[in-house]
This record gives sequence, C-alpha cells and structure tokens, in this order.
Amino acid sequence: MPISRRAALAATVLIALSAPSAWSAPPPSEAANAEGDIAALLAKPVGLPDMVIGSAIAPITVVEYSSLTCPHCAAFAENVFPMLQRKYIDTGKVRFVSREFPLDLKAAAASILARCIAKDDGPKFFEVTMMMFHRQQELVEHTTDTLTDIGSKYGMSQQDVEGCVKNDTALDKLQADQNFAYGQLKVEATPTFFINGEKVKGSMSFEEFEARLAPLLKH
Repeated sequence: MPISRRAALAATVLIALSAPSAWSAPPPSEAANAEGDIAALLAKPVGLPDMVIGSAIAPITVVEYSSLTCPHCAAFAENVFPMLQRKYIDTGKVRFVSREFPLDLKAAAASILARCIAKDDGPKFFEVTMMMFHRQQELVEHTTDTLTDIGSKYGMSQQDVEGCVKNDTALDKLQADQNFAYGQLKVEATPTFFINGEKVKGSMSFEEFEARLAPLLKH
C-alpha cells in the first residue's frame, strides 16, 4: 500500500509537510492484466523522469519498483545488482529502469534528494541510491543527519538539502507515480520487477534473476 505523505515525519526528517492532503492509492480495479497491456502502461511517461542505465536498444528492459528503506531492496542493490550490471547492463543486453515506490516518508525524502543530486543523470542516480542502500540503517535511524551528510558529499549545504526534500512539486509527482504503479500495475510491495512486461514480486538471487533473462536472450 502506498504511503500517506502527510504522516508524522517532521520530527525525524527535514521535510515540513503540514498540508492536510495525503497520499491515497487509487483502486486497482482498472489494472492491466495481460503482459502486453502492462508493457504499454510501463512505456507511458511518468511524472518524474525515469532513471535509466543501459542501452536504449537492449533486448530486455527491467523496471524495478523499490523503496530506499526496504531491506530486501538494499540486499538486491548490494548483492545482485553489481553482477547484473557487469554481465548484462554494461554489455548492452539489459536496460534497467529504477522507479520509486517509497514505503514511508523517509524513503520519499531520500528519493527526492537522490534526484536533486543526480539532476536526471541515470548513472549518478544509481550511484547515490547505492550509497543510500549501503547506509540504510543510518537512514532509518538518523534520517536528517544521514540525508544532510549524503548531500554534503555532493556539494549541497544543509539548506540545499532541506529545500530539496521540501519540494512539494516533486513530492506530488512521486505520489502520482506511486499511485499509478499501485492502481494500474498492482505494485503492492518492494522490490517488484517487470522483465519485458512480466511482473516478478520479491527479491531474487543473481542466479534466479539470470534464469529469467536467459530465455529472453535466445530469440
């Protein structure tokens, strides 16, 4: 279930969201069922630019919905993704798209900060989120200090970080994208992957991931 954006995070995060509106998920009744329909929905433009690495003409496109406070997402990022990148992404076989599905406001704040730092640069976004996953426990327990420290490593002052994560326009787009994923694609947990339109829920080992890619590379 998508998070409620106006919940109580003000005491622990830099965001001061006091407006009464909340993140609410649309009902999933109109969600796509066929893989073709899902692929078409995945190709639609989203509110926030997709963060992508890999060749635009790769035969396989993987879309991952993840949350920066999700332990399974961190395990995938640290233990599986580097091998996936070396063997499949860097060799032009896989185009990898990262989309946010924040499970709480701490994850939402971290996602917005990663985007501020990356400025639509896909590889840089992956670099920043990898750092956040590596420091996930700190992010959860000491959110403000951790976000400020990560921002400082990229030349951002505390005021810069605060201004970034208070950006209601970006947060509203993040909310809309998450609601679309929940309502139309039935993304309900993280990580969720779409491999050429086929949905796979939950974290996988590299061997499990590779087993799903291999048949798609034989055509």
